[in-house]
Parts: sequence; C-alpha cells; structure tokens
Amino acid sequence: MLFAWIVPAAVCLLMHFTAEACSKGNVAANKLPHGVAEICDKGNMTANSASHVQPGTNITLSCQLKQLKYNEQCKIAIFFNSSELIINYGTSVSTKFQVLTYGKHMFTCKIVCEYKKKLICGVDIMSGNPPDQPRNVSCIQYGTDGSPTCTWDKGRLTYINTTYVIQLSDGTDIFCFLEENLSNKFGSLVLSKKLNFDSTYTVVVAASNELGSAFSQPLMFMLIDIVKPHPPRLLVEFENSVTNFSFVWHDEVRAQHCRIRYRPLTGYAWNTVENVNSENFSLYGLEPHTEYEFQVSCKIHPERGLWSNWSTFQTQTPEAVPTGLLDVWYKMQDVDSQTQNISLFWKALSKSEAKGRILQYTVTFEALNRGGPKAEVTTQTSYTRTTAKLDYRITVTADNSRGSSPPAVIITDLGIGDLPPPQKVSALPMGNGSIFVSWKPPKKFTAFINGYVVEWMDTHRKKRLAPPLTWVKLVASNLSTVISEHIKDNVCYDISVFALYQDRAGRVASVRGYSREKAPSAGPQMYTTPQTNGVLVSWEDIPSHQQMGCITAYNIYLRKKDSEGAPAVYAISNATSQREFYITNLQRGENYILWMTASTAAGESPWGNRELVCLESAVDWLIVVLTCSFFVFSVCVCSMRPARKVLYSLLSATVPQWHDKAIPDPANATWARSYAAVKQGELSVPSSLFLRDTSSFEEPETIEVEEGFTKTDSQIFHEKLIFGKVHGRENHDWQSESSFGKQESEYKALPSTTDGDSYEHQLPYLYRRMAEVTEQMQPAPEYLANPISDRAAGYLPAGILAPAMDTAAEQQELECSPISVFPTTFLPPVFSYGGKLNLDTVRLNGSSFTR
Repeated sequence: MLFAWIVPAAVCLLMHFTAEACSKGNVAANKLPHGVAEICDKGNMTANSASHVQPGTNITLSCQLKQLKYNEQCKIAIFFNSSELIINYGTSVSTKFQVLTYGKHMFTCKIVCEYKKKLICGVDIMSGNPPDQPRNVSCIQYGTDGSPTCTWDKGRLTYINTTYVIQLSDGTDIFCFLEENLSNKFGSLVLSKKLNFDSTYTVVVAASNELGSAFSQPLMFMLIDIVKPHPPRLLVEFENSVTNFSFVWHDEVRAQHCRIRYRPLTGYAWNTVENVNSENFSLYGLEPHTEYEFQVSCKIHPERGLWSNWSTFQTQTPEAVPTGLLDVWYKMQDVDSQTQNISLFWKALSKSEAKGRILQYTVTFEALNRGGPKAEVTTQTSYTRTTAKLDYRITVTADNSRGSSPPAVIITDLGIGDLPPPQKVSALPMGNGSIFVSWKPPKKFTAFINGYVVEWMDTHRKKRLAPPLTWVKLVASNLSTVISEHIKDNVCYDISVFALYQDRAGRVASVRGYSREKAPSAGPQMYTTPQTNGVLVSWEDIPSHQQMGCITAYNIYLRKKDSEGAPAVYAISNATSQREFYITNLQRGENYILWMTASTAAGESPWGNRELVCLESAVDWLIVVLTCSFFVFSVCVCSMRPARKVLYSLLSATVPQWHDKAIPDPANATWARSYAAVKQGELSVPSSLFLRDTSSFEEPETIEVEEGFTKTDSQIFHEKLIFGKVHGRENHDWQSESSFGKQESEYKALPSTTDGDSYEHQLPYLYRRMAEVTEQMQPAPEYLANPISDRAAGYLPAGILAPAMDTAAEQQELECSPISVFPTTFLPPVFSYGGKLNLDTVRLNGSSFTR
C-alpha cells in the first residue's frame, strides 16, 4: 500500500521540479492579466476581460471620448468587425458582448457624423482553448549511433499560439527542448542529446498558452528499448539443388536476433522463420523456375527493443525437368487413297508441371510393325502431318532447358470407320463473358468414347490463315460445360463439339453462340445490278465491331420512288453464307428505291445505304441491241478484203455518173473546130457580152492552152459540157472527141435564171469549173492547179477573173458539188487526153462578166 502511493507522488514531484526548471528558462507560460485597455489620442476603449478568452465568455466593452468638441448631431458607436453593436449621443458608450466563435475578434469605437465615420480607438480579443494533455508520447532512435525522436498527439485545436516543450531527465540532469514543428495535430521533436545504453530516461511533454498549460504522462525508457536497427544487407545464394538456398546478410554489431520470411511473387501468404541467431540460413523445398521474394529483419535484444525494417531480395529459382504429362487428342482426314492427314492437339503444361520455360514440343511418328521413328519439333500446341495410310504410334513431349516431360502416347487405328458427332448441340448466353454449351451423346459407338472436346472461335477470325483455337477437353460423363476463356460480350462465336473415340475426334457438330448481344449498330453495304426483269442485290458483311452479336437474318426493302405506301420486304434467313438475292417481276420503266437491314436475336439494325434502281423499257433495250449488232457486223465485214470489194461494187452503183467525169476539153468541141477553120480565125462575138464599158474594150491576149491527161487502157472518160440557151434560147451542142475515136455523149442543159442572161453567166462559170475539177486530177497542169496564180490570171481575161471568184451565193446556186461517200482511194484512175485550144482566133465579148 505504501509503495502504491509513493511512486505517483515521486512522479508528480519530478514533473513539478521539471516544470519549474524549464520556467526559469522562460519556457513556462506567463500569468494572464485582468482586463484590456487601449488608450488612443481621441479617446480610450476598454474590455473587462483578458485579451484571450474561451468561447462563451461575456465581456463588457466601453468607449470614452476625450475633451473634444463635436457637432451635436454626431453620435458615438461600438462596432464588432464591421457590424454595429451600439450607437448613442454623448461622449461615452458601453455594451456587453458574448464571444461564441474561435479566432480573433476586433472591436472599434467610432464617431458617426452625417454618414461619416471616424475611428477613435479599438481592442482585439482572441478566442481559443487551453491545451489538452499531450498523449501517446513515444521516442525512437534509428540505428545505434543516431539521436532519439519523440512524437505525441496534441489533442484538440487551441486556435491560439501554444508552446510545446520536451523535458528530458536522466535522474540527475534536466534538459528542455522547444518544439519547432507547426503541425496542429501531432508534435515531433529530435532531441539533440546523445543517449547511452546504461541510463534510464524520463520524458515529459509540457504544453502552455495564454489560457492554461498541460503535461503529458512521463515516459520512462532505456536506449535499448527505443533503438530500431538499420535493415540488414541481404544476399541469396543457390546451392547444388535447384530448390535449396542460402541466405547471407550483414547488420549492425548489436543486432544479432533476426527473422526471415519469403513467398512467391504471385502469392500473398508469407512463410516465416523465427529466431535466427546467425548471419546465414538455408531454405529447402522451393518450387523451380519460380520468382520469390525474401525478407530479413533484426533487433538488438530478443525480448526488448524494436525490429528493423525488412530488407528485400527477389530472385528466380532454376528450372527442373518437366513432370507433367501432355493431354493429347487428334483428328484424321483422308487425302486420297494412299495418304492421310493426322492433326494433333494438346494443352500447355501448367507452371508447376513445366518446371521451367517450355522451349519446344517433340512429336514422334512410328509406323507400327515397321520401326524407324521420325521426330519433329514445334513450338505450337498443335501439329499436322501428311503420312501414308498406316497405323502409327505417336508420342509428344514438352522440352525445357533441363530435359523432357514423360511422353504422351497415341495409337492410331485405321479400322475405326465413320465416327458420329454429338447430337442436339446448343449454346445459351449467360452474360458476363460466358456461354453454356450442352449436347447429347452420339447414337452409336458410345462405348468407345473416352471424352469430348469443345472448341470455339470468333466467327470473324475464320478468314485469317491460321486463327487460334480455344478448346477444352472433358471426360465422357460430362455432357455440358461453361466456356469463358477469351469470351467477350457482343461477339459471335462458332462453337464445335467432338466426341473422342480413343482420343480420336469424330465428326463435328457446330452451333453459333454469344455471351450477350445487341441489335447491330449499322446496316450492311448494299449493291444493285439491274437485270432483264428484276434487280440483283448483293451486300457485304457488316464490320465485326458493328454486328454486336450473331446475325440471324437480312431484310431487303423495296418501294417505288414516288410511292408513299409500305415497302415490300424480302426476308433472307440464310445469313451465314448467302450474299446475294434476285428480285423478279419488276415493272420496266419504273424507278425503285431499295435499302437493307440486318438482325440479331436482340433486334434489327438501322438502314444501310439506299440505292435508286432504274429499269429500262423493252424498246430501249431493243435499240441498244440492234445498234451494237450493226456496229459489230460492220466491223467484221470491213475487216475482210473480199467483203470490202463486194461492198464497194454495190455502193459504186449508187454514186451519180457525173461524179466520175472529168472536165471536157474545149479543143475537142465542134464549134471550136469549125470556127478555127475560118479565114484568119475570126469569130465575132459581141463585146457587150464580156465588158461593161465597150469604149474601153481591148483586144484580149493570145494565150495558148495545153492540157495533158494521163490515159490508160482500161477506161475512157467521155465528157460533156452543156450550155443553156443563149440569145433566143438557141441550143449549142459541145462534143468531146477522144484520141481513140470513141462515141460522143450529150450533156443536158444546166438550168438558167433568164433566157437572155444565161450565156453571160455560164461562160465565166465554165472557166472556173474547169479550174476546180482539174485540181482533183493527178497529175494536173500548173495553171489549173493554181487558178488564182499569175498564170491563171494571164489565161483568163481581166474582166472575167474577179466576178468569177466574187460571190459565194453564185457558187452555191450554180455548182453541183457531189457528196463523196468514199475516200479518194476508191475512185477509178483518171485517163489523159491530148488537145490544144488556141484562143487568139476567138473573140469573146466580155460584157457578160460585168454583172
């Protein structure tokens, strides 16, 4: 009983002496004064409380003016911050105020004169809490050579300036340390004092402010109790076995008591080894080819003191020989009567079975009763080989850097015939990335079934060369499973189920399935091709990310362009393979609008693209067909030389005869010969026919004209030149006489405008026509080839040349320009004639050319 009250009394006495000692060092709080007063030049303001109060305190505020003269209309008032508390006439005012909030309260005294305020004086009152008793005092020293750090909880906020002091005593001396941390919730202070392991220390935290002070419970300790050693330096070494390890670490001299923990990086639970008293340790039975994390922590005393932080080391154990057996199944397919395809499938070994990284798989084929096994390697989990139609013993092993797994053995049997597939395969969506697949056993050979294989694949990955398959192998008693590996929502999957007959897969039963689906987000891209009496509609698959599930049907909508009625709908249920549809019995000459949608079990997609189709009438098609046929026939006929000759002979008969006639030679004319025989060659022609002004008539120049033509033995051209009636409607016949004495031909008279003027107009036309026609002959005389040249100008009289070339109207009225329907290469050759015309004995009246 006596000891029970002596110890608390001693502690309180120690705290008292410690506080008094720190007070001498000006650390303790000062005594609080009673009342606050401010004296200013224009007046004084007082408060009956201290400058620091707690919330809920009532204070009395007073303001007194000095002997100054103010207007009688002025008032004196007291304000709290900017709010008016009281206003009154006179030289003094007083009021009461209750402090309800924390923080600074500012009171002012002012003179108010006609809406103007003048400051007289003011006081400030701080509201807060006295400090709470510091709690949870603790001290720690990092390493044996460091300095201790003490921390504590300050308690509630004081809202005013509060001082914290640590008072440290070793039984003989007292040391005070002032806190410099400004945190409002926690205190922390590093003691600048070197402690030793032999002394016992006492720590008290003292808190004080203007409203009071408080002291923590004393904390008594020895240095060994608060020292936390530094983490040791850890090193892990492998022994001869791949599962045995040695740990070596180095720590501070005094930290001789340690503990070890380790775990795989993929796990969470720690394996702990306690009471390790040396700087090395060995572990056994670790998993090969596994990453581990090892940690070590130490302290100075086995029962007292603090553990160091964990030091960490990570490493991977070496590989070991694989121990797992591959689960293999296979498919057989005939190539021809002599060869077959054997496809093997297996799952990769688990990490615990592989004992390392599998580098390759070795597949060995050995024909039964023939020997000579042949090994192949692959890095895939499947293998296909084309072999002769024999029975084989096949082995598959997994290899890593340390060795190979036990071989999985398969014996193929050609005697097994048709292997039926499972029945009534169905796939039900379960959401959350999973599909429930169920089936019924085959109708026969169930006794040979040793399992089932369910494989699935995204339907859109079929188009790739080697899409990865995901499959699971089940025992024969399982007739359903839930597949979830690589299953995504809003994606369609092709699901296949095989029955395994002694590890050989039979025929497949397939179904499409999905985990969750929506209506397609877009319609298909459609193309139209008008046909004879309908439209061929084709389309492309909707992009996979827009299908949102398994497409079950397509709908084609058809409506006339100007119609407002409901469109015709063509439903296509074969959505997996059909990509075109022919719409028949459409009206010709009508315009139709088509669009298309796709559907899943969740709903129908929006419209795809819209197409306008115009069906042409039968008459339009007939015109096009006949035109094309005629063009093709013409090209074929013209490409053959005999056909060209026949066609030319037929078309030549339709050409007018005058088209091939040359210009008559004036030297062969009858009238020219008869008049040339007259004495002196005089042929009187009135000059009024050629010249406008007879008074200025000059005798024309004597010009000799020679004309040479090419002649052949095959043809002779007969030329006729016809003149109309001249003066009194008299007909003159012009005859052409060849050098071979052929018969003469007659030319019909050209039409004339008037009887009296016909000769006047036809004579100049004669010269011009001779020049034009002669230009087309090969070869042609120079004076005819260039009728406007100087030679032609000398040949024709001056009064004739200009009018003959003047007006285009006369050319159109008089010329008969045949339309050539064939190139010049189809015209017959031109034959030559000989002849001369001497015009110096011919006198022509040029008055006919003046009009």
